[in-house]
Amino acid sequence: MCSGCDCIQGASVPNISSKSTDFEVHRNWLAITNSLPVKQWYYENTSEWTLDYPPFFAYFEWFLSQFASLVDPEMLKVFNLGYDSWQTTYFQRTTVIITELALIYALQLFVQSSPLISKRPAHAAALSILLSPGLLIIDHIHFQYNGFLYGLLVLSLVLARDKSTLLVSGLLFAALLCLKHIYLYLAPAYFVYLLRAYCLGPKSIFHVKFYNALKLGMGVLAVFAVALGPFAFWNQIPQLISRLFPFSRGLCHAYWAPNVWAMYSFTDRVMIYVAPRIGLAINQDAVNSVTRGLVGDTSFAVLPEITAKTTFALTLLFQIVPLTRLFFDPSWDTFIGAVTLCGYASFLFGWHVHEKAILLVIIPFSLIALKDRRYLGAFRPLAVAGHVSLFPLIFTAAEFPIKTVYTIFWLVLFLLAFDRLAPASNRSRIFLFDRLSLLYIAVSIPLIAYCALLHQLFFGKKYEFLPLMFTSSYSAVGVVGSWVGFMVVYFTS
Repeated sequence: MCSGCDCIQGASVPNISSKSTDFEVHRNWLAITNSLPVKQWYYENTSEWTLDYPPFFAYFEWFLSQFASLVDPEMLKVFNLGYDSWQTTYFQRTTVIITELALIYALQLFVQSSPLISKRPAHAAALSILLSPGLLIIDHIHFQYNGFLYGLLVLSLVLARDKSTLLVSGLLFAALLCLKHIYLYLAPAYFVYLLRAYCLGPKSIFHVKFYNALKLGMGVLAVFAVALGPFAFWNQIPQLISRLFPFSRGLCHAYWAPNVWAMYSFTDRVMIYVAPRIGLAINQDAVNSVTRGLVGDTSFAVLPEITAKTTFALTLLFQIVPLTRLFFDPSWDTFIGAVTLCGYASFLFGWHVHEKAILLVIIPFSLIALKDRRYLGAFRPLAVAGHVSLFPLIFTAAEFPIKTVYTIFWLVLFLLAFDRLAPASNRSRIFLFDRLSLLYIAVSIPLIAYCALLHQLFFGKKYEFLPLMFTSSYSAVGVVGSWVGFMVVYFTS
């Protein structure tokens, strides 16, 4: 595990000067939490990068700021917008690496808690997560703290494996929700699993374990009281909600996340050319828009508009489906499958989904991808699509060989290793799905070549949206296909 961490650190060093907007976001949050009273944190708006994570993450930034003041106090001034001294850069990068120890610990515990017969597959799965191109791209080049946060998620999932630590698992997940609210997408699976496995009897759902329910309920309330209590006292909950859930943003993010709405948007663009031939009306405002997908600016030229209520209803529907099986079969494998499928549903049908949220699916799925070859068959296209979809996050020429070579190396290494380690299933595999999956993976190479090199060679600066649209649409096909394949596996295993 430690050698894996060293690999990640080594990959980060050449890119120490690379800075995304998220670098300034987190520097500004350090300044806000260090310089201002707590009651002003969620009102401060000097920078456009206002604090929009839950209170526990704000406390986390405050904790880091205590060390930042020893490195370079200038980074902690709210009005020092865009400040990026080399001390600040090294400090920020170092905190990402250090806090990733949480992920290393969680994965080590996952390996230790696995049955003896599954030790080698568990070790391979753990290393695949630790060395994930997604974490390299998002955390160590683009800049975020996902390694730390997903470490807490994996730790919570692993603790749910043993009945003696189920309560700790639930409380840790509650704390995680107060660190980053994107994990709300997975909360329904936790609710059903803890209800069924911890609060109700194993033989009858009418046998309620009142003491367990009381401990869990009071524990969760205590966690949220610590996080939200001060803001409730100051009557700031509406302000907090407006920061955490900005529904004024459009359906699609500035770069289309590879989900159902990316395919919907792609279809709409194609329909612009087809509509006049079949007599359909076209919304010219949508056709002329050059910022499609930016905040508050999602519109369609031919297809009907999608509302936030529609996305919520579809997300809830496709989460309820796997949760029904979890309720009647509250085993750990079923729980991880339900967490994965809740992540799928939220990513595929959610409102204003970020492309980085694909890790909500990849990381839980990795824990059970080697259960048998049917699981692996559904995981393969997800691994390719999910990581390729992150490429547009880092787009400079210097970063292209790093992200491309590393991702291809990871895919070849781990997919081949997984293929050797995954045991045969006692159920037949879907022959056509396997062959289509291999074809899909093969297409990724020419796609990467076109988007990174050939498009600019042929078109220069014209049609700049095409590489993004092709990447997003290609990845969306893979994610949707993987979701359908895993739904079949989940309900037939």
